[in-house]
Amino acid sequence: MSNLYFPFEIAGVEPEYAALPSDRLVAGRPKFTTWNLEERDGGLYAGVWESTPGKWRISYDEWEYCRILYGVSVITEDGGDARRVEAGDSFILRPGFKGTWEVVETTRKEYVIRF
Repeated sequence: MSNLYFPFEIAGVEPEYAALPSDRLVAGRPKFTTWNLEERDGGLYAGVWESTPGKWRISYDEWEYCRILYGVSVITEDGGDARRVEAGDSFILRPGFKGTWEVVETTRKEYVIRF
């Protein structure tokens, strides 16, 4: 059986829990849960991430594709418009993106990151 097909499922995957470093925190006390499904040499990561409400600064050196599974968040680029994202929305954050991520309602997303 080939291992080239891999379902994007978190059942049986041990979650990792984290809190935001205080130097990036803008508001609230968000808590993060991450289920890492794939991690490859060369800087490729994929999995599922969840956050409770809060707001923090973000700065990207990597490419990240996201698909929101549930919840509501607002992503605002420095000097740009605020974008509300919710279940079913997909987007890419590119290297150089700087701004804020605000979780309005607990948000869960699938992600693929490439450094």
